[in-house]
Amino acid sequence: MSEPAPAAARPVIPVYRPDLSGNERRYVLDCLESSWISSNGAYIGKFEAAFAHATGAAHAYGVCNGTVALHLALHALGIGPGDEVIVPSFTYIASVNTIVQCGATPVFADSREGDWLLDPSDVMARITPRTRAIMPVHLYGAACDMDAIMAIARQHGLLVVEDCAEAFTTTIHGRHVGTFGDVGTFSFFGNKTITTGEGGMVIANDDALAKRMLQARGQGQSFARRYWHEVMGFNYRMTNIVAAIGLAQIERLPGIVAAKRHVSARYRALLSGLPVTYQRPGNGVDGPEWLVSLLLPEGADRERLMARMAQDAVETRPVFYPAHTMPMYARNEHFPRAEAISARGMSLPSFPTITEAELARVADSFGNALKEQGLA
Repeated sequence: MSEPAPAAARPVIPVYRPDLSGNERRYVLDCLESSWISSNGAYIGKFEAAFAHATGAAHAYGVCNGTVALHLALHALGIGPGDEVIVPSFTYIASVNTIVQCGATPVFADSREGDWLLDPSDVMARITPRTRAIMPVHLYGAACDMDAIMAIARQHGLLVVEDCAEAFTTTIHGRHVGTFGDVGTFSFFGNKTITTGEGGMVIANDDALAKRMLQARGQGQSFARRYWHEVMGFNYRMTNIVAAIGLAQIERLPGIVAAKRHVSARYRALLSGLPVTYQRPGNGVDGPEWLVSLLLPEGADRERLMARMAQDAVETRPVFYPAHTMPMYARNEHFPRAEAISARGMSLPSFPTITEAELARVADSFGNALKEQGLA
């Protein structure tokens, strides 16, 4: 009987690996053979139509990544210098950067303890005469309390841009995130629920707003006159190759979502009994976890634990650092819940094709790492 391979010789279990086992290759080759590889081609419209159908939005337009989707939305809504946009401090930095790129000021708000998302009561406390918009961010597959946020927006006449980069297929009482506010934005980076490598999408129900985003996406060019640019715009277009991958991905969406749900359920079973806390989605929220993420027990040394798991060839990630702690946005502010979540949170390998043996390896490594710190 041979000895088990040392950890260093084991294949690394990554945090994420996209599943490209459908028509992705066939559709991309079709683009190459037809020479339709840039921002024209049949796959763009097909992917946009499929995405609009999946979300229930009237309009969906592909862009080159999720960050420019946010910037395009803010730009089309007229957000600019002198405006304030309320955004959670606990978010990926792109949410904040795009506000600044418009010349506006990000106003940070704290998160809720249970779902880790934007706290509507803290939003209320941060509204000023300069507030123009709220940017709820649906993190890790959960969804913000959009009933409360939209009530605040209506009361104060505010715009709402939903950052749904990590929440494709997440719904609230059956309604897809991104359809509550003025604009919803999505990312198709390699670790998202569906991926195109890079890529993003904006969705909207208002016809005039959607038209503004469509025109600004393509350098502000007139819809009726070639090379006549009526408004300032950007080169934010999606390519046909990217859309071809996206269409192939969305064709297999039910299977991808089911696999992600299975991964979440298996981790909870394998890690039962360990002193960890999971994100708790709000009432009526349904969707797969983007990355299975949890809070370590008080007193755990996260960096040491992650390094120990790396020795077992298991890749992990910390959750996001609060934006108000970043050097360029550092302020004399304190957001206790955002800071607590950020300090203790970590994400486990969560790709849809992870095997049972790999799940068991991750669970064993995690449990042993906790045990070494006297916490399991």
